[in-house]
Amino acid sequence: MVMHQVILSLGANYQAEKNLPEAQKSLGQILFSPHYTDAIWTEPIASKRTDLYLNQLVKAQTELDFEALIKAIKEIEIRHGRTPEEREQGIVRIDIDVLEFDGVHHHQRDWERPYVKDLLPQL
Repeated sequence: MVMHQVILSLGANYQAEKNLPEAQKSLGQILFSPHYTDAIWTEPIASKRTDLYLNQLVKAQTELDFEALIKAIKEIEIRHGRTPEEREQGIVRIDIDVLEFDGVHHHQRDWERPYVKDLLPQL
């Protein structure tokens, strides 16, 4: 069994205090030994709404390859109510991004975001 090392970012600006923990439970089905950072409130970046975001990082292991992980994450987002219509309106019930997979960085702009820089030392 091949295990992959991952860092994911989680964010929500709608019912965030409810949606983030629910997303963590769902991620528990695909992640092993997850280590979550604190969740912090952040100002929106390039959003159509002014709602604050609740952001968090998690470092974990997964058996899924990169493509399967992306698919599983998108399914979790949909299961937790994410729709294209709400995305268009700037409503984010949950957004989960793969920041790192087996040492390879993804979502390069996210690595420059203050909340990522602030939370990384907790991992």
